[in-house]
Amino acid sequence: MTTNAIVKSKDVMTQKFIRMDGMQTVREAINAMKEHNSNVIIVNKRDQHDAFGILVLSDIAKQVIAKDRSPERVNIYEIMAKPVISVPPEMDVRYCARLFESFGLAHTPVIENEEILGLIGYQELVLHSL
Repeated sequence: MTTNAIVKSKDVMTQKFIRMDGMQTVREAINAMKEHNSNVIIVNKRDQHDAFGILVLSDIAKQVIAKDRSPERVNIYEIMAKPVISVPPEMDVRYCARLFESFGLAHTPVIENEEILGLIGYQELVLHSL
């Protein structure tokens, strides 16, 4: 029997995401995504009792484009997912992959002590952990 080294979420996470306020418009989100070459936005908490949110390209496609809504008139908070499902930095990436499958996720932040350390998506899981 061989022993495989455990690859943790903190070992493969990326910093390739944007943080924005939920009151900003979808147009501002799209512009930021283009500028930073990112397809994920983490939506900041409004206060200490709030939760982080997440906005991905498919949210914009399904909630704005498909419904013929104006990106200049839709706020991020209207279409984001909240609360965001997160993983701890010490979690084995195999469990991250199972979490993605179980909940239909494509990205999730790595959070420790209410601070976002990074982001994990399928690209990080596959290309950086194997």
